[in-house]
Amino acid sequence: MSVPQQKTVVVGAGPVGSLAALYAAQRGHDVEVYELRPDLRNPGTTPLNFTKSINLAVSERGINAMRHAGHSSLVAKIMAGTIPMRGRMIHGESQGGELYEHAQDYDAKGRAIYAIDRSGINRRLLEILDSMPNVKLFFNHKLTGADFQFRRAWFEARDTITTPNSRPTEIEVTFDLMIGADGAHSAVRYHLMKFTRMDYQQEYIDTLWCEFRIDPREMGSGDGLQSKFRISPNHLHIWPGKDFMFIAIPSEDGSFTCTLFLPSKEFAELESNPAKVPSFFKENFPGVTDLISEDNLIASFKQNPHLPLISLKCRPYHYGSSGVIIGDAAHAMVPFYGQGMNAGMEDVRILFSILDKNAEAQEDNSPAADDYNKIASSAPDRAQALAEYSAVRAPDAYAINELAVQNYVEMRSSVLSKRYRIRKFLEEFMSVNFPNFGWHTKYSRVSFSNEGYSNIVKNSEHQGTMLLRVFLAFVTSPFAAAILFYGYRHHRSVLMTASRLFGLR
Repeated sequence: MSVPQQKTVVVGAGPVGSLAALYAAQRGHDVEVYELRPDLRNPGTTPLNFTKSINLAVSERGINAMRHAGHSSLVAKIMAGTIPMRGRMIHGESQGGELYEHAQDYDAKGRAIYAIDRSGINRRLLEILDSMPNVKLFFNHKLTGADFQFRRAWFEARDTITTPNSRPTEIEVTFDLMIGADGAHSAVRYHLMKFTRMDYQQEYIDTLWCEFRIDPREMGSGDGLQSKFRISPNHLHIWPGKDFMFIAIPSEDGSFTCTLFLPSKEFAELESNPAKVPSFFKENFPGVTDLISEDNLIASFKQNPHLPLISLKCRPYHYGSSGVIIGDAAHAMVPFYGQGMNAGMEDVRILFSILDKNAEAQEDNSPAADDYNKIASSAPDRAQALAEYSAVRAPDAYAINELAVQNYVEMRSSVLSKRYRIRKFLEEFMSVNFPNFGWHTKYSRVSFSNEGYSNIVKNSEHQGTMLLRVFLAFVTSPFAAAILFYGYRHHRSVLMTASRLFGLR
């Protein structure tokens, strides 16, 4: 008689849900994935927000989660479709009317984050899942109800609609564990709230976003691949506007997916007269009208939706042993740190590491138990694991939510600040020249490490205080002159950079 396997149902087939399904399948679970939209590998599938959506940036946390998925070629498959971005490129106009570009590397050690199209990463993950015998994919299925006590769920099978007036067939599904990865407006979270006392908070910031596009350059017969990009493909481009900004992220085909972030009042003014859009861009985002024609600016502004940005926090993330939410369903955040998908993928790694730890402890405590008894006793251990996951993950999710909001201010305004550039320089100088001190910028900790987000906040605040004290002590020390002389001889280029940042030359 065959031994029944744990049945794991994943709701949401985006990058985070697909990775969770892969983790579960690699552990031998019978996995079913249910997605509201049609097959996401189909180029004709319309996203839920009716736009291509903000391009994604994958960094160390997401890559590390894929590394631990147990699939030998996953990371290579995903990274083959990425473009490295080593820093920001700040665009502006001098007082003399000349356009300029100022590059700001993300990391003193040259590390990069990677631009990737959302549909590209989704397609590669779903192709892997589709090839696995213990995974079933169901598209056009809407979750309409869930009973986490008796482990049953109901879905509308919308692909059963045959005529305009016919209703979709409702199906009932059983499960041992349901994982909700169905986004900020999660149906799993909605039904989970009926079973657990969940604290919940959502906030819309007073900023809307609209998508634009920079088309690739027309290629000649002797042109190299880089020449298809009209601006540097290895940077995230920012046109800061203090209270708003315009950004551009590269795509493989040579185009750039661009996003305008603007307070709702300013959006309303442009909506009342879209003909003013080109002049608004000329005034606030110098050089963009050389990359996007005035007609295309107006057309994109009128045709593409003007969408809100939501920040969402809740806890706990689970109920008993039967339900848990991850990714945007648990902690949707504004996109300004590029951590939404990365944090969601990190959720998957941490969740399954805790589940594995508890499963191993169960086996160690009952080595003589037969397979059926082990399965029967797994629910309490899974409940303990899910409770631990909620306790461990919530502080980090709250922290990155706050960091993402703060980084919007940095991107649209602080990047022009001399104070910001001084601190960035000093922290990077300490990181490179005194590595034993463990000194890193907040950005490098977030994007290039797997350190907990809440620890990063604490360490960054402590580091900022220490940096100020060290700097004050240095400038008032009798040894400062000797150190400066040594620095001049051995780190002349560093001092020249510092002098430019301090405005001494």
